[in-house]
Amino acid sequence: MNGSDSIATRAIPEPVATRDEVLRYPPGDLALWIFILAELLVFGVFFAAYAFTRLNHVELFNTYQATLNRDAALINTLALLTSSYFVMRGVVAIRENDSRLCVRWLWAAIGMGAVFLVVKTVEYAHHFGEGISLSTNTFYMFYLSLTFFHFMHVILGMVILVAVALKAGRGGYSRTEHTGVESGASYWHMVDLVWLILFPLVYVMR
Repeated sequence: MNGSDSIATRAIPEPVATRDEVLRYPPGDLALWIFILAELLVFGVFFAAYAFTRLNHVELFNTYQATLNRDAALINTLALLTSSYFVMRGVVAIRENDSRLCVRWLWAAIGMGAVFLVVKTVEYAHHFGEGISLSTNTFYMFYLSLTFFHFMHVILGMVILVAVALKAGRGGYSRTEHTGVESGASYWHMVDLVWLILFPLVYVMR
């Protein structure tokens, strides 16, 4: 091979993903989006039932709503908002083909999810220590059902993010193929969105 052929070979650029290949709408796997929409529908029914029941028991709901720890709920709101930001940064990192940075952001998001679980567990422990259960009254029935249903979704979301982070750490995603990262991020944002509705509805609205 002569010198000109060697130079020509070195000059050939690596294939670069087009903008449409990197940015797909909706981001992530379509099947997961169907699952997310189904989950949102279930939560929507829960929220509608809560709001309708509250209209008929305003005094009861206001009385027992005052027993909830709004400071803990606010901490959890900030934790989930921060975690969603971290997840978003993880998606940006993998779109820029930086797997290591993506993994760091994802583990940071998982850490904030763990903060949510710890705070909520302490809150539950307090309620159960006071003898509160689903059968205590209508308000606590809704409160415990709604928040625990969301609590389980946080756990599932963290499991998904852990799986994504581990795969990303092994180099399983790239600038051109990162559907798994986007899918995990989309589910986590859904969990965050639900809490942003649940928090004012259950803890604040009077």
